[in-house]
Amino acid sequence: RLVHLDLKGAAPRVQYLEQVLPLLRALGATGLLLEYEDTFPYAGPLELLQAPHAYSPTELWALLSHARALGLDVVPLLPFPLQFVLKHRKFAHLREVKALPNALNPHKEESLALVKAMIDQVMALHEDLQWFHIGCDEVYYLGEGEESKQWLQQQDNTPEKLCLSHIKAVATCLALSYPMVTPIVWDDMLRGMSEKTLAESGVPQLVQPMIWDYATDIDVEGKVQLIEKYRRCGFSKVWFASAFKGATGVNQSLPLIGHHLRNQLEWLEVASRSPADVLEGIALTGWQRYDHFAVLCELLPVAIPSLAVCLQTLKNGGYSETVKEYVEKLLGMSNLEIDTFTSTSLGTFPGSNILTLVTEVSFYLKSSVDELLERNGYVTGWFSPYHRKRKIIHPMHQFLPDAVSLLSKWNAVVQDLQAAMEQVFHRCAIEEWMEENVYPSLQKLQQLVDDLDEA
Repeated sequence: RLVHLDLKGAAPRVQYLEQVLPLLRALGATGLLLEYEDTFPYAGPLELLQAPHAYSPTELWALLSHARALGLDVVPLLPFPLQFVLKHRKFAHLREVKALPNALNPHKEESLALVKAMIDQVMALHEDLQWFHIGCDEVYYLGEGEESKQWLQQQDNTPEKLCLSHIKAVATCLALSYPMVTPIVWDDMLRGMSEKTLAESGVPQLVQPMIWDYATDIDVEGKVQLIEKYRRCGFSKVWFASAFKGATGVNQSLPLIGHHLRNQLEWLEVASRSPADVLEGIALTGWQRYDHFAVLCELLPVAIPSLAVCLQTLKNGGYSETVKEYVEKLLGMSNLEIDTFTSTSLGTFPGSNILTLVTEVSFYLKSSVDELLERNGYVTGWFSPYHRKRKIIHPMHQFLPDAVSLLSKWNAVVQDLQAAMEQVFHRCAIEEWMEENVYPSLQKLQQLVDDLDEA
């Protein structure tokens, strides 16, 4: 049971992750799927790939040592097709489509050299790896570059074979240097391929596919048939991938625990109908952005209750009152709500104060400001945009105390949230979350108060 930490946005400080790891172990995690992206401490010619908040080698080494001490397997994930690399001007010439950083040109030798250099640097910081996830999902633009178009014009060449040759090249690159490590790939590019095409490619002998589906109504029979197809093609093992956050809305701020719980239950049903020897494991994904350029979705501390429910459900083969009580005990919550966003207790788990404050902001900030600006009769009738522009105001402006009080309240909440976030995140993540979720409403309220003072 791998917990996926998507570090391409709001990457937590190492100190916070070290607090969370024992909790994950107690909840039933057996490993971590670490999607570093631009937080890995690349060096030499690759140093420009580091984000300003990237982990240092020392920090990462400490985190990995902590995970090993807890008995957690670590599986690094390099998200080929490498958006975070191809966005840089230095590597733009390696794009499949010149204008888009969405896919690596598979025909250039330099592309494979880049892949090898990145793998080598990641491997150098890890010990005793059993698996290495090489991504390869949603490579929609592969085949649309000029060199690929020429390649596809040759007899018997197809987009499927191009994709498979690319996966094979990356997997072989890993296998040659690190024969004890098994590559994992997302399976979405493989699902629709014929058994013949897959079997003849040689890919099934090199990688293990990770079948992902984050829905509450998985086609269980279809998944069972897909697993059987993969086995017939030569894949020795398969993985599943569920989600505990980051899969229900591109800018979602609070996780739908009930949705993610039902997703785990669906995967348990697939597992119960699959051969016992075919399943290697499951990754509980926790996407932080839908891709490198998207906004932030649910923050990790906010999703700890969802992750706890999902892990315990998988470990126990289902969800029950006993599972609920155990989760509540570990999280320090007296009443965990599954089908609503609100819970009556604050919790004592690392980052629980962030969950409390994010819940308050998400539920009440925008609605309270909109209530004052759009549904307060004094504001709409006696201090409309027309009045505000011309600084016209009735001396009785009875809504001023309400506006000032509301602004004061939300400034205090936001100050508390910022202080809590600073214990977990770097400034860039805090600024982004605030600009997306707080400032639009807060600034409208501040502007009203300023206009009142001026009038």
